[in-house]
Amino acid sequence: MNRETISSIATALVVGGGIGGMATAISLAERGVKVDLIDLDPEWRVYGAGITITGPTLRAYRQLGLLEQIKQQGAITSKTRLFRYDGHHILDLEEPVIEEGLPATGGIMRPILHHIMQRRVTELQIPVQLGLTVSALENRDDGVDVRFSNGTEGRYDMVVGADSVASGVRSIAFPHMGPAQPTGQGCWRISIAKPPGLNASEFFLGHANPAGITPCAPDKIYLWMLTAHVEREQHMNEEELFVTLKELLRDFGGNAGWIRDTMTREDWINYRPLAAVLQPRDWFNGRIVLVGDAVHATTPHLASGAGMAVESGIVLAEELARTPDVASGLRAYQERRFDRCRDVIETSVAVGQLQLENGDPQIHAKMLEGALHRLNAPY
Repeated sequence: MNRETISSIATALVVGGGIGGMATAISLAERGVKVDLIDLDPEWRVYGAGITITGPTLRAYRQLGLLEQIKQQGAITSKTRLFRYDGHHILDLEEPVIEEGLPATGGIMRPILHHIMQRRVTELQIPVQLGLTVSALENRDDGVDVRFSNGTEGRYDMVVGADSVASGVRSIAFPHMGPAQPTGQGCWRISIAKPPGLNASEFFLGHANPAGITPCAPDKIYLWMLTAHVEREQHMNEEELFVTLKELLRDFGGNAGWIRDTMTREDWINYRPLAAVLQPRDWFNGRIVLVGDAVHATTPHLASGAGMAVESGIVLAEELARTPDVASGLRAYQERRFDRCRDVIETSVAVGQLQLENGDPQIHAKMLEGALHRLNAPY
């Protein structure tokens, strides 16, 4: 696919090799920018089990040219089924195809998605340095002077901070921003074999601890559960994770109950507290700009965190290609993204609050449907 060339910059440094960072690096490189990508993890790993990929997220990945690989290595479905926690069916959320040839929704194992994007970075011959981050940044009229954590220095026309919710770039260059705020919930995940007969994503509502199941491969799913977060001095060990999640699933029927009865200590289980933030404008300082969780971190309620990060990387490159100067491009990127990201974050946090209050499942369903409909709109 032909991409409009970016003329205002020739070089860029992308800090952070996760989904948002790789999407940004790919999008800039496809438009003629010489990109360097760095990541603090010396092994460039990804944590987590599966990831839900909604239609809007699949649309963004199609723009990156990665849709077919995701379809081949993930799981594609056409609807989400809503159940009461005991297994009683409430309704099906039909998820219409938003563009011709685009699946409605799906899921994939997060490490597989990471590897698909890594291969594209390699194909574009984007240099990647691992075990490295930035320690200082200084804007100049025509670029950014960079000091790296290994003591070396460099100069780039633009620096992109895509280095997670705890962004080091943000802490260096954006003093008006702050950390993500806890929402009061925590998220459990277990990766396990697919229950017999499951052919769609499922939500289980009406319980103090809502849960859901996402197919991620022909024979693999992950179950998530949201609970009120309780602060602890120490993280739970693997035995505590297993015993606690099994107990939390005690009241559940349907496929969630099947998972409870089938899960073993060999299955991958994870728990993390949730936090979210929409950072205030401006999202750029001179020629330093933020994307993804560094600037719009959300909770998993709309399954849109990864999608928002990919969209932001694409939009940043598109706006730089459309405008004659860097400042105009960065401002256009910010204004195009701000309200959409705000909607996702505010709705996700509101759904989480409803869950903490054990609210009406029908209201929950309407909130999800409304948000998903808005997300289908062009970005």
